[in-house]
Amino acid sequence: KRFKEPEEERRPWRIWFYDTSKQAIGALFIHFANVFLSDLTEEDPCSLYLINFILDATLGMLLIWLGVKVVSWVVQRKKYMYLVFGEYG
Repeated sequence: KRFKEPEEERRPWRIWFYDTSKQAIGALFIHFANVFLSDLTEEDPCSLYLINFILDATLGMLLIWLGVKVVSWVVQRKKYMYLVFGEYG
């Protein structure tokens, strides 16, 4: 995907890694949560995965959005320039 970005707008490798690693960590968390829950219950692992995915895509995104808004507000109010979202240095 990185090579599909226009060359003049392409992110450096380090920033690209930061952006994609967040997605990989989230996917791993959902996978291991699903494996853990399927061992604890008699439920079908596929239905548990669907429940996990739906919760992550709705409630999880809402919590992330709220967290970003709160942190952005604190950063702007306290003038913590090193904590601005999307700025990696």
